[in-house]
Amino acid sequence: MTRECAVLLPGVCAALADPRQPGLDDTCLEKLLDWFRSLTWFDPTVELVQDNPCLTELLSSVLALADPSPGILSFTLQLAGILASSESRFQHLQQEKLLGRLFGPEGPRGGAAWEEASVRSAWLKGVHSMLHHLPALHCLCSTGGMDVIFTLQGDPSLFVASAASQLLVHMLTFSLESETPKALSTKDCDWPGCAQMIVKHIKESLQSSSASHIEQSLKLLSSLFGSCFGSCYAAWTEALWLDIAKQIESFLLEETVQAQPLLANLLLNVARSPAFCGTEGSFWALVTSALEHLTPVQAGPLAVGLLKLCKCPQDVRIQALTVLLQPMDCILRAASQPLECAGLLDESVSDPATVESLLSSKTSCAGLLCQTLTHLEKLLSLKHLRVDLPCVSLLHSLLTILQFCNGFLSPTSPLGSTISRNLINCFRVQKSALDVLAALSEKKECDTLIGNLFDVLLAYLQSPNTSPTVLKKTFQATSKWLVHLQELSSSNSQWPQTEKILEDVLVVLQKRLCSPCWEVRDSSLEFLTSMVKCLRDHKEFRQCLLSSEVLRLTENLLEDPESYVRASAVTAVGHLAPIACFAPESPVTGNQYNKESIVAKLQEILSTDSEGFPRRAVISIFTTWLREGCTGQLEDTEHFVSRVIQTVEHDLDWEVRLGGLELVEVFCSQTICQLSQCPYAPVSSAVPSSTPQKELLQVFCQAKLFGFLFGSLCDCDKPVGQRACDVLVGLRGHFYPMSTLENPQEIEDSPAGRGIAWLQRTLRQGSLAQNFPVDGDVGVDFQDPESMMLALGAIDLLELHDELNKSSDHVEESPQSLLQDILAAVGTIEDNEVDCY
Repeated sequence: MTRECAVLLPGVCAALADPRQPGLDDTCLEKLLDWFRSLTWFDPTVELVQDNPCLTELLSSVLALADPSPGILSFTLQLAGILASSESRFQHLQQEKLLGRLFGPEGPRGGAAWEEASVRSAWLKGVHSMLHHLPALHCLCSTGGMDVIFTLQGDPSLFVASAASQLLVHMLTFSLESETPKALSTKDCDWPGCAQMIVKHIKESLQSSSASHIEQSLKLLSSLFGSCFGSCYAAWTEALWLDIAKQIESFLLEETVQAQPLLANLLLNVARSPAFCGTEGSFWALVTSALEHLTPVQAGPLAVGLLKLCKCPQDVRIQALTVLLQPMDCILRAASQPLECAGLLDESVSDPATVESLLSSKTSCAGLLCQTLTHLEKLLSLKHLRVDLPCVSLLHSLLTILQFCNGFLSPTSPLGSTISRNLINCFRVQKSALDVLAALSEKKECDTLIGNLFDVLLAYLQSPNTSPTVLKKTFQATSKWLVHLQELSSSNSQWPQTEKILEDVLVVLQKRLCSPCWEVRDSSLEFLTSMVKCLRDHKEFRQCLLSSEVLRLTENLLEDPESYVRASAVTAVGHLAPIACFAPESPVTGNQYNKESIVAKLQEILSTDSEGFPRRAVISIFTTWLREGCTGQLEDTEHFVSRVIQTVEHDLDWEVRLGGLELVEVFCSQTICQLSQCPYAPVSSAVPSSTPQKELLQVFCQAKLFGFLFGSLCDCDKPVGQRACDVLVGLRGHFYPMSTLENPQEIEDSPAGRGIAWLQRTLRQGSLAQNFPVDGDVGVDFQDPESMMLALGAIDLLELHDELNKSSDHVEESPQSLLQDILAAVGTIEDNEVDCY
């Protein structure tokens, strides 16, 4: 603790203990607790409380209050726990007889304040902080604290109940770490003292007739097995499991038990433990039983979790996959007569009638399918899935679901008709099914159904009943499958469907680009951009695109009344331009999509659009063009960059200015590569007067880069200044590769040197950019190569870089500032002494 803080602390403690003072803001109290946590973490000695007696006086004063406020009492409980986190400070506070009065029977837990959930929560937090040494653990166990924690497990406040559960997990783990156990067996007496109390409580609760007690213990067990206890204490984990396995099995078989929904999470956390990584044993038999007896909704999360485990036995893994596929199998069977489609599965894990019943119900059909589809999407995203998914049948089932949802399929079976009625226009299921459909595009074995697939996708794209959110998902799935279609077409030149599908998609896209709904126009433009990024190298796509109306319609949307659409149109036009007007081959005759027109329109948006989104999109596209070499020869590029940065340096949107700096960085990198003798390394000579160096500086000065960069250093938005400094540091590294920097004192006598010295002082003061001289004022000529060479060599850019990268709260949120704010809030110091943040 600093001397300044030690001086302020007594006043703060006195104010906190004074009942006449108004209550402090909870944020201040939390920050004060955070400060004490950091102090005690780095210094476990007793000196903190001995050298600052005001801390123990604060605890005593709050205890002496007849009716302390819940806020101050909660703060005091947590502070006492933090201070008692080391054994030496614990013993000191015990000698002062403070801990018993705070955490023992005579403390708040026996009074009216205990009715406040915040006080009960603070008591648990204080105990949790304190339990880092055995004296605290033994003290708690001997004063009835364990019973309090067990009771708080069922607290009506979820925050309190959760804190109690977390505390018990910590106590069991700490007990095993700290108390020396005897030889391990499954008998209760072999557990260390505190751990034995917790295990006994769990077993008794599981065997009780109270559903709430059973639920609390199952939640606690899930937390235990899911914590470091389950992963670091394999022997104890196995011993605990053997104590409760029979009871867990009975819950599975008793279908009326309300605890069943919690069993899946418990079994999954146990399965993740190293104690059960082998394929033998009764545990996996119990998991198999759970997959059979839990409902499909309860078994789904367990099944997908098991499929992600590396060491799950293969027979269990196959059974878990079967559970997930059962609803999809039922959909396939319901869509046609049984003999026409065999479905996905040869046999089911549980009774198929259960799944059929859920899908037949209007209330449960969508929920079960959405859960199943979400799990399948997670599995398809895994790089290494240790079971084979029947992708073709799964795709067939997905297409059936999508056809059910839009009413394009009339099943012949009674079950199919019922499911179809349940799913009609069900947006939730449509979105989930389209997500899985997109994920399946990575699977090559689905090629046989690609024609049917695009029939369904096009039906959704064309239908006026498709909602904007479902349409967006349809576009995303279509984009992924078009990429797959092009790959298929490239490997098989006889594939006849590619061009027809592309034409159909572009016809639908033209219609959607004219939609009265702005969300649809926006999604259509995003889809177009995605297609261009992925397919622009494919000849068939370019031909279909250039012969359609898509380019004209997209350019028209640059003037859309909705700013989001204008921004998406800018991005789409920017990615279309390399195909339509920057490419060597001539555009289609009659197409007005030319380079000069597009550049002019985008520059107009950058300088005049009233919304930030389109302007950000323009600067991003210009940077992309520059990276891809679409802006012409060096002279053209220099003029282009200069014009852009003169526009963006006055933009009110800091993200646009930041985009301008990214453009400058790309331009500098490319220009250095073009003009330097070695394009991939800094120049070998430290002499700054070589021809390439002069030419580089000349180009940068003519493009007016330095005025923009040095002005940006003083930008009122820190990310802009940081990026500008990064660019300048990079340039200095090129022009001064051997750290042969200029001596500011030696150059200050010249007129240019005096200007550079002024510039250094101004940058240190952090003057705002709008007051920054850029036209040669005070002798700084940002377009003079020699002056800029001096500036790069003389100004301490690294010091400036460190200042810009300091956290903005490195002064304001210091402990001293916090203490001053608290004193100001209670009116004990003058306003001008406060450093409020």
